[in-house]
Amino acid sequence: MNAKVWLVGAGPGDPELLTLKAVRALREAEVVLIDDLVNEAVLEHCPAARIIAVGKRGGCRSTPQAFIHRLMLRYARQGKCVVRLKGGDPCIFGRGGEEAQWLRERGVEVELVNGITAGLAGATQCDIPLTLRGVARGVTLVTAHTQDDSQLNWRALAQGGTTLVIYMGVAKLGEIREQLLAGGMAADTPVAMIENASLPGQRECRSDLTAMEDDALGFQLKSPAILVIGAVAAAATQVDSIGWAADRLA
Repeated sequence: MNAKVWLVGAGPGDPELLTLKAVRALREAEVVLIDDLVNEAVLEHCPAARIIAVGKRGGCRSTPQAFIHRLMLRYARQGKCVVRLKGGDPCIFGRGGEEAQWLRERGVEVELVNGITAGLAGATQCDIPLTLRGVARGVTLVTAHTQDDSQLNWRALAQGGTTLVIYMGVAKLGEIREQLLAGGMAADTPVAMIENASLPGQRECRSDLTAMEDDALGFQLKSPAILVIGAVAAAATQVDSIGWAADRLA
């Protein structure tokens, strides 16, 4: 595992959601570059490694991406085993793909290790099945924040018939609501807003598309949070509320 960069997903926060492969990479690591959203409890798996914080948070002082690239390259060329430890999954809004490409273009061996993404973990912790037979046949993961301010195809998302999971959307709840309504999504579509997915401080606010901005304000919803929009968001343990009869499981 020497002279290599591992791009490792640490999951949404709960240290028990680490994969065995992630733990193995951390145990062999000599240098760990850690994101802000990673629970520092996972560092017990790499007690001998040098830990370097390279956090990125919206609205906060962040480590430039170019500097992170250079750090990974420097330590890899020194023959170190480097772990770039990211919250969630490195390839779901985690820049894992672009970092891997940048390093490989410079001759560095890279291996990606999946982590459980916050959209999945948060929904599961709230007893929300992102797909459900007869209700939701798919799930779409999107981010409300883009580097180039490009726009999503909201009409396609509104009419796609899948559960919609939106990352980094707390600051854009009003825009999300208006765009989905304009795209044809029903005003009473259930919404779950989940803060600090999988952590002891996880909170959830149930609402619908029309009321979600006001409800989030009253709830004092804060980042990091994900939005789950669709019929399954009304599920929780009360499966009858979305018409999931027991015979559908037969």
